[in-house]
Amino acid sequence: MKYLFIHQNFPGQYRHVVRHLADDPKNLIYFITQPNDNGMAGIYKVSYPKDSRGVVNCHAYAAEFERAVYTGAAVAEVCRGLIEKRFSPDLIVGHSGWGETLFLKDVFPDVPVLANFEFFYHVSGVDVGFDPEFVSIFNDPSALRTRNAINLMAYQGVDWGHSATKWQRGLYPPEMQSRISVLHEGVDTDVVCPNPKATFTLPSSGQVLTQRDEVVTYVARNLEPYRGFHIFMRALPQLMRRRKRAHIVIVGADGVSYGAPAPPRSTFREMMLQEVGAKLDLKRIHFPGLIDYASYVSLLQISSAHVYLTYPFVLSWSFIEAMAAGCLVIGSSTPSVLEVLRDGRNGLAVDFFAHKELAKLIEAALDQPERMRPLRKAARATAVSQFDLKRVLLPRWCKLFDDLIRGRRPALNPASPVRWNGSATRRAARAT
Repeated sequence: MKYLFIHQNFPGQYRHVVRHLADDPKNLIYFITQPNDNGMAGIYKVSYPKDSRGVVNCHAYAAEFERAVYTGAAVAEVCRGLIEKRFSPDLIVGHSGWGETLFLKDVFPDVPVLANFEFFYHVSGVDVGFDPEFVSIFNDPSALRTRNAINLMAYQGVDWGHSATKWQRGLYPPEMQSRISVLHEGVDTDVVCPNPKATFTLPSSGQVLTQRDEVVTYVARNLEPYRGFHIFMRALPQLMRRRKRAHIVIVGADGVSYGAPAPPRSTFREMMLQEVGAKLDLKRIHFPGLIDYASYVSLLQISSAHVYLTYPFVLSWSFIEAMAAGCLVIGSSTPSVLEVLRDGRNGLAVDFFAHKELAKLIEAALDQPERMRPLRKAARATAVSQFDLKRVLLPRWCKLFDDLIRGRRPALNPASPVRWNGSATRRAARAT
């Protein structure tokens, strides 16, 4: 089969599935992306240029949409170049969020297109307005409505969609949910698994931590409010005052993935250290920044308690990976987390803002490791039964791909409304 994947940051959410497809020599795979140094054997990368125009001359509400149109047009031009090379895919898979999939049907009208629908914005009740301490950059409802125009136009231009969790799909209007499957990217639970012999070396001091130590872990791409970094930091004075052996390892960069940036010439890490640093034993708090994947897995494997906090927003891969590693996960009682975490059954839940209660839960995990062992085992079982890459999710991905290529309507939850577009008949005729 011939596949075309599209994601601005190769390989993005498609890392596992494209590697699986590339292992079959019968498959030909092209991947359109913005320039980066990532590579993968058996994948032909084709780049399109980043939008470097600076401020665009349009209404402020339309700026994000205009950039999406610019991106979609750039990707479409690359696709026309692939046609000149006599490449025509059997299936196109891409992320809808930045406009990359907008004009694919204008280039490949009869090729089925599957798009990732990751997040539909809401004026209230989700991430916007959730945390009164930090004003959302999306507070203007008119601007937010225009931002959703990318979602809506992308939906019109694809055959099917996928979302990683039920909650994420549920953010979309009902008529859109009828063509969106819930399909997580998956975790390789053979790699991310408990390991009693694991060690983690602190980059700053060279100290080696093991499961015999009290290690509290927190992981995010960037240390920012959307992932509850400020709440976690406020829990530490109480915790460290009572647990004199505990080491706190906080993985993440000082940039911004979501929401508003920190004040000029500052970072959220600096802000929180200024607020609570005088109450902390800074020799036992470690900020290794971003670390390589093997070290990250080892850190999860030695964790005594792993804290995951998030606004009502997209669920991080690290949350599932922590469960797969057998961590005692303490997660915020926000919707995306509670879809997977069952309080007292496979982890512990805490109100996002309750930093004192969070400190108590972490202390209980450190103080009663044997009592927490069943929760660790249940967390691992959840990851294996629901999110295992090889045995659960790759077969579902391949089934979805095969259905689209052969013109079959993919299966949905029976409770979901049924709707399908007329291009299925054309695809079925082409596949026979």
